[in-house]
Amino acid sequence: MKDETEVKLPLAGIRVIDVATVIAAPYCATILGEFGAEVLKVEHPVGGDALRRFGTPTQRGDTLTWLSEARNKKSVTIDLRRLEGVQLFKKLIEKTDILCENFRPGTLEKWGLGWEVLHEINPKLIMLRVTGYGQNGPYKDRPGFARVAHAVGGIVYLAGMPKGTPVTPGSTTLGDYMTGLYGCIGVLMALHYRERTGRGQFIDAALYESVFRCTDELAPAYGMYGVVRERHGPSFNDFACPYGHFPTKDGKWVAIACATDKLFGRLAKAMGRPELASSSTYGEQKTRLEHRYDVNEIVRDWCGSLTREEVLARCNAARAPAGPLNNIADIFGNRQFHARRNLVAIDEPETAETVIVPSVIPKLSKTPGQIKSLGPKLGEHTTEVLTEILGLDDQQIAELRAKRVI
Repeated sequence: MKDETEVKLPLAGIRVIDVATVIAAPYCATILGEFGAEVLKVEHPVGGDALRRFGTPTQRGDTLTWLSEARNKKSVTIDLRRLEGVQLFKKLIEKTDILCENFRPGTLEKWGLGWEVLHEINPKLIMLRVTGYGQNGPYKDRPGFARVAHAVGGIVYLAGMPKGTPVTPGSTTLGDYMTGLYGCIGVLMALHYRERTGRGQFIDAALYESVFRCTDELAPAYGMYGVVRERHGPSFNDFACPYGHFPTKDGKWVAIACATDKLFGRLAKAMGRPELASSSTYGEQKTRLEHRYDVNEIVRDWCGSLTREEVLARCNAARAPAGPLNNIADIFGNRQFHARRNLVAIDEPETAETVIVPSVIPKLSKTPGQIKSLGPKLGEHTTEVLTEILGLDDQQIAELRAKRVI
């Protein structure tokens, strides 16, 4: 009998196979698992998912990245390059709702596991296909990585100092997470469609497209006026001023965002210089943009005369939008993160280590997601899954192990 809490989760009763690697498509499966889906992580018997070796190693051998991002999953080892492995996989597909994969286009087809084959086996199957450049187009056969997708999608060109080397904004895996989120949206919409029609479909998600979709007016501005936005550094914005990052007296940084005249008025009050927001000085956004270097210098000098906490205290008192540029140590000590329970401590049973991971989001009022376990050991659930789902007996499983199919 299923746990009462699990039954209440919105995706309870949904089975997912995650045959992908690293983060992009697996992240979609992780989200589904956090909200009740049963996620079977199908890995090669030797080595498994490369994410097990990506990041900081633990006493168990798998990395912290794996323990965090493979949460709630059951590891099943199957060699899809072997005929017996393909047959096992097809039997699992018969009993599966969602498949997440991120091989290069044509790889699953080469193994006899392409969409047409799997859809015929299970017409209700929903299949998420994540690649660097999508299933078609002149780039489709190129290898895809998030760092490259950030560049191709247009974000990296904008990040950095004027005429300086473009930099990757934030994490090098940002595009993977973004594509996993878009993939999850696609899967949930496909589930809704299946409820109405009984038919499955596949979702074609490309890393570079996820990045490109988050570039605000970059495309229409070029299409209409031929504007090519360049790198301007941390305190320059085409639409608002001041709107950037400013150093403080104690060697830290704050982010300030005055998107409207009203908000700049609040900042001027926090700075003790309300006259800066008058119509005769910098009270209008148009004027501030025309004199952005002067305005930014005034704000920079003010921030540089105070500690970060002093700047934030004055901004918060005046309701001016500002926040700290947190490193991870700052985050661990941040009251907001603790109030929202954004950090969760999970015990790793084999080594008795406690691993702190980001909590489940979004936060649903009636059916909040949960973390039941950290990333599994390689093949930890192979026997369980083949026995309980496919009905194989001990002898059959032993023979498969002897042949190194599992």
